[in-house]
Amino acid sequence: MNPDLPDPDRIEGAPHPREAPVLFGQTDAKADFLQAYNAGRLHSGWLITGPQGVGKATLAWKIATFLLAEPTGDTGMFADATLAATSLDVPPDHPDAHLTRAGSHPRLFRLVRGPAGQKEDGDKLSQTISVDRVRRLKNFFHMSATDGGRRVVIVDSVDDMAPAAANALLKELEEPPANTTLLLVSHQPSRLLPTIRSRCRELRCHDLPPAALQQALAQAGHDIAESEALTSLSGGSVGRAIALLNLDGLALYAGLIKLLGPLPHVDRPALLTLANSCTGKGAEVRFGLTLDLIDHFLARAARAGLMGEPSTQGAPGEARLLARLSPDDRA
Repeated sequence: MNPDLPDPDRIEGAPHPREAPVLFGQTDAKADFLQAYNAGRLHSGWLITGPQGVGKATLAWKIATFLLAEPTGDTGMFADATLAATSLDVPPDHPDAHLTRAGSHPRLFRLVRGPAGQKEDGDKLSQTISVDRVRRLKNFFHMSATDGGRRVVIVDSVDDMAPAAANALLKELEEPPANTTLLLVSHQPSRLLPTIRSRCRELRCHDLPPAALQQALAQAGHDIAESEALTSLSGGSVGRAIALLNLDGLALYAGLIKLLGPLPHVDRPALLTLANSCTGKGAEVRFGLTLDLIDHFLARAARAGLMGEPSTQGAPGEARLLARLSPDDRA
């Protein structure tokens, strides 16, 4: 694959999930997996679900490293039924952990979107995971593991699969090779084939509380002072928070609140300035973010009508504006 292409499973402005030393939050999901593992009920397929950017991929890589480091002999805590695994953490100097961080572990297969078209050196990413990429799993499964250890497949995200690719993956889930675990990351599991969902055990990830969000941002290299606006707009998603920081989303939302403040009167020059900033080549990302933030404001307004003025603000004056525009459920 063209090395100049961005990693399709990495958020811009953050390290790759396999490089994250700590998974913040998601205590319940980690506990659910360890409970199944310790009870000897390790499913071959796991569906890791939840909103985007809350640590699903990081959880998948933590589980993968844990399973790849599983001893194959009859010694060690994994083999002693009296010693239950209490953490997914593997020492960073462990050989399997080192290989996983480097993305070169021979018993790990990473299934993501590839270059558009038929050439592996293409300069654009495909919008979907093609069936050809899924078919490479067969070669991976047919290769004999040199140490006989467990094999792991990470699909990030299964939502990106073309219909033919989803059907091809389903066949692998129906008859998985022995000692193989498939970890499927999904942001919208309701859109998946019901047969895929039925063959996986779900691990549900949730929005991060403010403290965990701040810790995860610091780990990703965004060690900022606690921001009420960022916490409010990100909705507990590290990925969304980083996108807002990268695209100056806090200032954009503050501008929207200022623009909407005089409603029903509108500052037409300011409105045109906003519209012009979202047009032209290279403005596609800003256009998408603007629509997303408008949608966020409408959702906040709806909640304000039902639950009252919010306790946090995405921008100065937002709470007062919401209370005026949406004072009750009828509004």
